[in-house]
Amino acid sequence: MNNYVKIFDTTLRDGEQSPGASMTSAEKLEVARNLARLGVDIIEAGFPAASPDDLEAVRRIALEVGNPPRGQEQAKVPVIAGLARANKADVDKVWEAIKGAAHPRIHTFLATSEIHMKHKLKMDREQVVERVKEVVAYAAGKCPDVEFSPEDAGRSDPEFLYLVLGEAIKAGATTLNIPDTVGYTTPDEFGALIAGIIKNTPGMHDGITISVHTHDDLGLATANALAGIKAGARQAEVTINGIGERAGNTSLEEIVMTLKTRHPVFGLETGIDTTQISRISKLVSNYTGMAVQPNKAIVGANAFAHEAGIHQDGMLKHNQTYEIMRPEDVGVSQSRLVLGKHSGRHALRARLAEMGHSLDEAELDKAFARFKDLADRKKVITDLDLEALIADEFYRPRDIYALDGLQVACGTMGLPTATIRLRGPDGKIHTHASIGTGPIDATYKAIDSIVKQAVTLLEFNVHAITEGIDALGEVTVRIQPRDPLSKIDAQREIAYGRVFGGHGADSDIIVASAKAYLAALNKLITAQTEADAAAKQDYGVMLG
Repeated sequence: MNNYVKIFDTTLRDGEQSPGASMTSAEKLEVARNLARLGVDIIEAGFPAASPDDLEAVRRIALEVGNPPRGQEQAKVPVIAGLARANKADVDKVWEAIKGAAHPRIHTFLATSEIHMKHKLKMDREQVVERVKEVVAYAAGKCPDVEFSPEDAGRSDPEFLYLVLGEAIKAGATTLNIPDTVGYTTPDEFGALIAGIIKNTPGMHDGITISVHTHDDLGLATANALAGIKAGARQAEVTINGIGERAGNTSLEEIVMTLKTRHPVFGLETGIDTTQISRISKLVSNYTGMAVQPNKAIVGANAFAHEAGIHQDGMLKHNQTYEIMRPEDVGVSQSRLVLGKHSGRHALRARLAEMGHSLDEAELDKAFARFKDLADRKKVITDLDLEALIADEFYRPRDIYALDGLQVACGTMGLPTATIRLRGPDGKIHTHASIGTGPIDATYKAIDSIVKQAVTLLEFNVHAITEGIDALGEVTVRIQPRDPLSKIDAQREIAYGRVFGGHGADSDIIVASAKAYLAALNKLITAQTEADAAAKQDYGVMLG
């Protein structure tokens, strides 16, 4: 058995299913580029049958990330996978989206637990086996790399699993992914399940990869995945920051750093450049609007912080007393290039290139202008400041409404008041003043009066990116349309009922809050406009 564990990242598919974690096509492409730079082996780019926009996003990732740059034909590129339900129409959509990649993969699934087959699929065991044989064979006829997942394997009868997986191998599956879909199993149970599958599945051979896909409903996702890997699985399906359905998926950073830090125990390798972990964690957090909790393993703000006196004393004497890995191993640098108001374009370009941002001249001009503006207000600019600046300038959603000016009055002597100026989609300037319970409430009410979108603010998070009174402030919000419209068209129902996240950064926390709220509103308006256009087109087709 080989000692290499493939890292299959599903941040763009399963991770994006987290409420409010939806990303635009441009954001997905940027995350995919960074996943490739991180060194993941397989990127599950999306679910093409979900919508035309998702199909187009997967297609772009397949073409732009799934192929080596011109002149670097020998460069390693990740496999690009797309998810399909167990039907031919979904498989066709996936193949349409991924066929431009150098290494495409079709990933299809069908539930095998009694509760799913009876209540969701309304199929018996024989029907499930026949569907698996039919769809896997159909997918294998289009693509040589096919992955099959028996959904809810953690609650399935092992003997039935062996039968289904054996038929999938016979039909052409090259990877068998074993999902603990609802996070039900314990490590001992899941490890035994993987060992049993390797030992008892008919047709199992060295060319078949066994994969694990575990969820965190009981907080056991990482432990279960590691138990499966120890039992012989050689692919782990993960997400950045552990985002995903309900309590989330297995976290990429936890799996990779456990295998690295406890190498004497596992004796296994991955192809991940761990120094990129902190940066991509921040990127995904910004795009999804889902803040990483401070005590999150590996990437949380407190992961390498020490406050207790005993701990600090030990750290001063030898850092390994309380740190089992170095901050530098995950890209949390202890020494950063100091940039300030006297730094030039060349220094900025060089530092951004080291951080993985390749900007053309026009983009560099915009970044440099933002940098100089920030440098006038902040003496020292760190890598974290630059990451926030770049995310805020280039990776925010398309501006439908853009902040053009903001002034607030607050304190103990009067009512908090905000006057806001927005540039609308027609290019015109709209101004409004509102009173609120605080400066941010007043700002959001003023924005609502102009944008005229009835939404509920579900979550508001604010934190300083760096230390000091002049720190750059970062805000993430999540909103949902109030009283979602009841639509006949399914796409419109989804667009009008979804949760949308937004991110904003500025040295003025009220400005950052306004930017974050506008980013979320712009995502919502874009999604609803696209859904309305699709519904109108479908309606026209029906009338025709």
